Amino acid sequence: MGLLRDAGVVYKPVEQIDLGPCSNESYFKADKAPRMAGFLLKIFAWFLESRIIGALLLYIVKKNNQVHKLVSNATLEEPPMFVPLHPITDCIKTDLNQQEVKQIDSDASPPERVQQAIKCIPVTSEKSLDDLKSSCFRRWTIADYSRAYSTGEITPLRVAEHFINAVRESCSPPLPMSFFINSDAEDILRQATESTLRYERGNPISALDGVLVAIKDEIDCYPYPTTGGTKWLHKFRPCTGDACCVMRLRSCGAILVGKTNMHELGAGVSGINPHYGPIRNPYNPKKICGGSSSGSAAVVSSGLCPVALGVDSGGSVRMPASLCGVFGFKPTFGCIPHSGVLPLNWTVGTVGILAATLEDAFIVYAAISGDLPSLKPTTLPPKVQFPLLNSTKPISNIRFAKYGEWFNDCSDEIRICCSNALNLLCEHYKWKTVGVTIPDIESMLLAHYVTISSECSTSLSSHMEKLNFAEIGWDVRVALRVCGAFHGKEYIQAQKMRNRQMQIHNNIFAMADVIVAPTTGRTAYSIVDDALKTGEVDCINGAALIRYQIAGNFLGLPAVTVPVGYDKAGLPIGLQFMGKPWSEPTLMHVAYAMQALCISEYRKPKVFYDLVHKN
Repeated sequence: MGLLRDAGVVYKPVEQIDLGPCSNESYFKADKAPRMAGFLLKIFAWFLESRIIGALLLYIVKKNNQVHKLVSNATLEEPPMFVPLHPITDCIKTDLNQQEVKQIDSDASPPERVQQAIKCIPVTSEKSLDDLKSSCFRRWTIADYSRAYSTGEITPLRVAEHFINAVRESCSPPLPMSFFINSDAEDILRQATESTLRYERGNPISALDGVLVAIKDEIDCYPYPTTGGTKWLHKFRPCTGDACCVMRLRSCGAILVGKTNMHELGAGVSGINPHYGPIRNPYNPKKICGGSSSGSAAVVSSGLCPVALGVDSGGSVRMPASLCGVFGFKPTFGCIPHSGVLPLNWTVGTVGILAATLEDAFIVYAAISGDLPSLKPTTLPPKVQFPLLNSTKPISNIRFAKYGEWFNDCSDEIRICCSNALNLLCEHYKWKTVGVTIPDIESMLLAHYVTISSECSTSLSSHMEKLNFAEIGWDVRVALRVCGAFHGKEYIQAQKMRNRQMQIHNNIFAMADVIVAPTTGRTAYSIVDDALKTGEVDCINGAALIRYQIAGNFLGLPAVTVPVGYDKAGLPIGLQFMGKPWSEPTLMHVAYAMQALCISEYRKPKVFYDLVHKN
């Protein structure tokens, strides 16, 4: 295609970019292809997979999406940055100016870290679970379960029995919710019986003992196979043990209740899986959950678990959390060991947490974060800091970077809801917003796509020749063909863009503490029947859903989404806070403050299971 070569953008040096609110840097959006599903999607996949027509189609797809102009043929002076690592130093507190934090021993065990996290959280009421029922909706939290188990008000075994019945009910027609790919009642009851005995003896392991936790089917959790949402991957890669994060939860006494459904291979944002069913949104079962950690978001939203694990490689935790009205927390790249997670990519993904409350996300973060012992540095270990959420002194002088044109590139209902929430937060805590410009956002989105596609294609390449393509969803067949269309030079170009954007974001963080934006550009859209058996390719809705999240993955930054309201149809809206590397304590303080202002307005989903008061 050399004769058709497109001219590329010449990017100016970072030091010449005006990042102020009145910058002349333009906000560029590429045109997106129309939606395809059903027979049309099959035809498109067949053409892509043909040797001659496929090559031409892939060229057109890349050209129309501005990949050639903004990435492949662009001129960038920055050297490539292949991994978004952020070294920690012992002076981290000074560098980040973190307020109201507690120093934790980096060698503490997961149960010890959970106990330290509990000490950082406001003391919960000693009321019974019956007394905690109030006029406003609330999901049961880790603290609620732990206290009820300790007093004997209910047992882990009874909750597990309620859970098993609720999952069975959720699978019933006319609209099966498709929360899980695998869930073994016998294994759940075994774990619950052991936890109940520990409480009866007065020696629970931690506050997580007996708490139900679901695991995305991209993370190893023995004895379940790890399918990645496919019908075939576990045949090539058998699960032989727990991922590090799962092992740490198990060591805290958590009851691991199964593997949640997900978008096949994480290759889409809808959560419509043609093999295991579309994961349906508890707020409206005719709507999507978002993806790809779809099932993990749905089980938390519906009350089946207070927390679940996901993997966030392109907003895959924060997006479904926002659409399902729960918290989604993605830590700094490298904060949680990736051992035992499907190696679908190496430089953009991290284990994330979906939770009913910010406190629950914090407790699980405390349990699963930290280096593997075998990978500890030879120098002094970094300081571990937890946020003192129970401090009577709120953190002060927080500055939110807000890029107005980007912030407002969403539906009117989301724009108004998120603007009102941010204004309320700043007014209540005397914090302020700083107007900024973040240039080349579309270029960063495309560079991220080149990166994740190339890594996924490389990871799966050894299996492709042995694979029966009839076992793959049609939408994923299209995705895999596109993923394999990028060459080495384009990957290098994308890593140059990563370095460039890292410098730009460092300069933004010199002006502010947190970048704020809506989590998604639209709320959950409808599940259409023509996608149930083939999946769908919906670039327009997909672009709206991932618009605000990619920097967290591409640059390895921590981020959290907080439920802040609902649209006119009653569908949840989330507000995202993205912080400096290793600024998790500050992000949690901000998210906790936002939660405090919104929690009384949280609404009960249409599909909800009360595992405490279930008859």
